Amino acid sequence: MTPGVLRGRASTVWTRVSQDVGAFARGVREDLDAAIDRDPATDSRVEMALSSPGLHAVWAHRVSHALWNRGARLPARLLSQASRAVTGIEIHPGAQIGRRLFIDHGMGVVIGETSEVGDDVMMYHAVTLGGRANARIKRHPTVESGAVLGAGARLLGPVVIGSGAQVGANAVVVKDVPSGATAVGVPATNRVPRAERDQDVMFADPALWI
Repeated sequence: MTPGVLRGRASTVWTRVSQDVGAFARGVREDLDAAIDRDPATDSRVEMALSSPGLHAVWAHRVSHALWNRGARLPARLLSQASRAVTGIEIHPGAQIGRRLFIDHGMGVVIGETSEVGDDVMMYHAVTLGGRANARIKRHPTVESGAVLGAGARLLGPVVIGSGAQVGANAVVVKDVPSGATAVGVPATNRVPRAERDQDVMFADPALWI
């Protein structure tokens, strides 16, 4: 292999690494700003970056997911388990996580392998995105963009939580939740608002979040 070929390959690798690092850095800034917007107890990027286990778990997942997709599945699993030990949040490296996910408090959250989470989703502590089958199929929930999952919510099986939907605290969801609806209870029942939801309606039911 000639020096010119080696330099060309090295340049290609460096370009790819630079692009990946740049994309990760942009994602980190985006996550921090989204988290600050949703957490009135924190008002600086530095404080949020150092003190939020939810963000730490999401960032670790991005790395483990990249390893998983490149076939390095054992290192991906080991990284995800290390993150679980540190943060108390377990995200399988095969799960697909969108942009600006914020996990508030975070302890006890479990997100299974075939879960799909859209953009701008918010989860509270002890949320489970679990499966109801042992076969290698789509067996975990899909949470569409803008959904909010209250503390202790259990989403079981390949259910779909529609965009902008809300799942109340400790609800057990085994059926789809339409976009914009609120699911509460065991098993969860859906409440579809008659009018456009506003800030007051979001917090009218004390069973929603914690």
